[in-house]
Amino acid sequence: MSRSWRLRDRVMRPRDGFGLVVGIVNVTPDSFFDGGQHSTLESALAHGRTLLSEGADLLDVGGESTRPGASPVSVQEEISRTIPVVNCLVSEGAIVSIDTRRREVAEAALQAGAHAINDVSGLQDPNMLALCRRFGAGACAMHMRGDPRSMQGHAEYLDVAEEIGQFLSGASRRWAEAGLPDDALALDPGIGFGKRLEHNQTLVAATAQFRERFPNHPWYLGLSRKSWIAKLSQTLPESDRLPGSLGGALAAFSLGCDILRVHDVAATREAMDAYLSMGGRTP
Repeated sequence: MSRSWRLRDRVMRPRDGFGLVVGIVNVTPDSFFDGGQHSTLESALAHGRTLLSEGADLLDVGGESTRPGASPVSVQEEISRTIPVVNCLVSEGAIVSIDTRRREVAEAALQAGAHAINDVSGLQDPNMLALCRRFGAGACAMHMRGDPRSMQGHAEYLDVAEEIGQFLSGASRRWAEAGLPDDALALDPGIGFGKRLEHNQTLVAATAQFRERFPNHPWYLGLSRKSWIAKLSQTLPESDRLPGSLGGALAAFSLGCDILRVHDVAATREAMDAYLSMGGRTP
């Protein structure tokens, strides 16, 4: 059974036999897939509303690209990109997480009404935990070595699943020591963040084992449209990665993924409905 995610003043419960679907709102000019398409307030809000109408359970708003090799932006720039979007979406009733690794941005987003922090640096900054405690917010701790500029240079593992499991165990321990509820912290192995193709495949395939290792936390995956998806098939060398992303979504959910972060909400929902209607099963 899929696990719920406690977010501020509510508990997000999975539906339809699958986990939660998070729609991506990149308010950036340079994100790897849709950079620049939603970089104004008006276009970001329109995109967020579309994702909600397509069946997203919540929206993840980000103002700094974390694609491999990306350069950081200033804190003020990240705030100016994201906070107006968060404020408007929350005022319209949306459930929103802020995709940031910076305390100042997270605090501004929570003050604007955001429900969770999605931290690609794994909540290693104790100030992030303090913010979650202060606002009663949920969070997602993701694994990444280094930062977006350097992470692909650190993609060496003796046992990728075990090493990432140890990292996430640390996040879980810090969360518990801060006195925060287990079901408010989601854990994410960081698909594509300092990992090679074989590492990504191993981590998705290990979903059931990770859920067993972390029985009190929802399991979070983001594999949508990432470049390694196109390398899985020799038949579509110029693929836009949507078919592979949908296949990956079904594999992840069938293995027990609780929360999936996607660009294509409507297509993902359609694939899920077809899978279930034709006899597919989830754990």
